[in-house]
Amino acid sequence: MAVTGARTAAIIGGGVIGGGWAARFALMGWNVRIHDTDPDAARKIGDILERARAAMPGLWDVALPDEGAVSFHDDLAETVTGAEWIQESVPERLDLKHKVYTEIQAACTETAIIGSSTSGFRPSELSEGAARPGQIVVAHPFNPVYLLPLVEIVTGPGTGDARIERIRTTLRDIGSHPLFLRREIDAHIADRLLEAVWREALWLVSDGIADTAEIDDAIRYGFGLRWAQMGLFETYRIAGGEAGMRQFLTQFGPALKWPWSKLTDVPDLTDELVETIASQSEAQSGTHSIAELERIRDANLVAILRGLKARDWGAGRLLNAADRRVGGAPQGLDAMSLTGPLPTGARAVPLDWSDHNGHMTEHRYLQAFGDATDRFLELIGCDADYIACGQSFFTAETHIRHLSEVHAGARITLDTQLLLAEGRRVRIFHRMWENSRLVASAEHMLVHVDLESRRAAAPPPDLQDRLARVAKAHSHLPLPEGAGAAVGRPVERKGADEAE
Repeated sequence: MAVTGARTAAIIGGGVIGGGWAARFALMGWNVRIHDTDPDAARKIGDILERARAAMPGLWDVALPDEGAVSFHDDLAETVTGAEWIQESVPERLDLKHKVYTEIQAACTETAIIGSSTSGFRPSELSEGAARPGQIVVAHPFNPVYLLPLVEIVTGPGTGDARIERIRTTLRDIGSHPLFLRREIDAHIADRLLEAVWREALWLVSDGIADTAEIDDAIRYGFGLRWAQMGLFETYRIAGGEAGMRQFLTQFGPALKWPWSKLTDVPDLTDELVETIASQSEAQSGTHSIAELERIRDANLVAILRGLKARDWGAGRLLNAADRRVGGAPQGLDAMSLTGPLPTGARAVPLDWSDHNGHMTEHRYLQAFGDATDRFLELIGCDADYIACGQSFFTAETHIRHLSEVHAGARITLDTQLLLAEGRRVRIFHRMWENSRLVASAEHMLVHVDLESRRAAAPPPDLQDRLARVAKAHSHLPLPEGAGAAVGRPVERKGADEAE
């Protein structure tokens, strides 16, 4: 069933790339219609959606929108009618793409964006004979589409500024990064760079210099790690030392004329070379199936991207910006109802928050509750600006109860009840929910501190007033189960006033 009010995307061709597009759109709240002639398309895309649901929401520290509906359609015209974004991901045959565009444009609106996932064709080639050439653009993603943010955009002269801006904002809305090429060129940017490395790798295997595992080791243990967070030119700028890029080019420029590269030549893919590469690759991956490797890849990418996110660098900076767009402006205390616990968190559990038992690691519970404490403090006015002025709250005591398992991909919400606001002390109680199931709770005692003396100090009157306002509203709430309990010993049930 379609989500009411959701935007609609149409996916034409539901292979690995088309399925990845479907997952990204759907998990960002779009309704998705899919047209694919493969009778097994629903199962294959279902597998992709399952992986995406486990991995993609964990990239963000806010809850994603409710997932859109995904439907499959035999009729292409029905698939694209009324769709805002139409993504073509059929095989790389120009005649097939032309046929598909003719059918699409006969049924879609003139304002719809038609993006092609092509890795090689230019817009001028794709739009030959089209009814509206400027409507067709290259929107080339990277696998897995639901995790990697880059989408190369190549437009034609008839695309128009208004459509270009809609392309930009739409892709940002679904957490992608549109990279607009200054002019069209075969294979765009990234695949041209990848092709150069790929050719050299084939020669290294063909000449018996290294096998596939050794070449992959050279990338993943060396320059691949640098490229993941700084790219090529910034990496080489650092290699030039204090003098930067000019020194690097002066020092290493002559090497460009040395006979290191075979980029202008390609080894013949003889049966022998194909068998050599295939057998080495199979040996390299050990006993892992393709499906297992896909899950391993996703978990590794989430960990790397979240590491970059913590540093607000590279692709991590894009994710932080997407958090702010997806989460929206945080609601202030004045806009909230104080008749119940305050909402202080909503997010998915990332893949890298799981331990060897398959559920959320102990210290991640503390992280989630710590984030909820930060949100509560923001609500009462102890935000970054307040702390910069020299005062803050320090956590003096914490008690966490683990009530039920929480697995990666689960969507959790947190709420916070103020139990005590007295002088320099604040006592709060967090609850963590998965749907309507209480999975954990945490009680924190906070002490207000002067950051210069590092000693306890009374909060200023305005902050005390906000605390008193919440405390008065929450004084009518029942004491939460587990409040005041020691480890392994439940608290004797008392009234809220007596419990202190």
